[in-house]
Amino acid sequence: MDLKSEYPATATASVIRKNGVVSDQLAVETPIAFVYNCEPFAVMMASPQDLDDFAFGFSFSEGIVQSAAEIIAVDQTPKGLGISLGIEIPPGRAGLLQDRARNLAGRTGCGICGINDLEQVMRALPRLTVGAPIPTSAIDAAIAALPAYQSFNKITGAVHAAGYANAKGELLFVSEDVGRHNALDKLIGAIIRAGVSPADGMVVITSRCSMEMVQKTVTLGCPVLVAVSAPTSLAVQIAEDCGLTIAAFARGDGFNLYTHPERII
Repeated sequence: MDLKSEYPATATASVIRKNGVVSDQLAVETPIAFVYNCEPFAVMMASPQDLDDFAFGFSFSEGIVQSAAEIIAVDQTPKGLGISLGIEIPPGRAGLLQDRARNLAGRTGCGICGINDLEQVMRALPRLTVGAPIPTSAIDAAIAALPAYQSFNKITGAVHAAGYANAKGELLFVSEDVGRHNALDKLIGAIIRAGVSPADGMVVITSRCSMEMVQKTVTLGCPVLVAVSAPTSLAVQIAEDCGLTIAAFARGDGFNLYTHPERII
């Protein structure tokens, strides 16, 4: 993973331990403003890394665009304490933004903050196709490999990761962020920008499996979501309805299958 960026991902702080004052590395958390065709849409608290991926992935997972080709340009501009992402999309798409209006800042731990219509929380999702079978050994391999790609988390201990692995358990993309849903958006952005089909692999996340993580994975078109922690009841309900396989509590000693176990062999 490339740690080089225009914006620093870590900051140094002096901390007191019983043996004296030492330096510690903190994960940087920055307001990221999404501005579509010069119109403000949302502010998310996120790590200031892989922001082009963030712009593409957030726009796609929120249903603002339907493909990477609809993102015409992304411009990153420092604004006070944060960063503005100026995203140019087709006028027809921009005209639909009110349907997904957000009027509050998205906090680091929240994936749907600011949506002002309850029906937009439970938006329509596609039904996933069967896809290639995933061996249990592939899930174990992907979970075992993920920590090696968590470069920022190794330094700070405060960053989530989202990865995409093929049916052999080989990680093809990994993204990190202080927010779990942001990490997944960045991963989605990397996948759609690369033109990779997600239908024959799995998304692997280091966080709990909440409903917005399920929504984003289904929108991506990936049929398997593997989480290190537990799923919520709504996540399981949506996954069952959409045909998504959830494997959770995935750690060194195995995992639990909550929905559509037929994909796992």
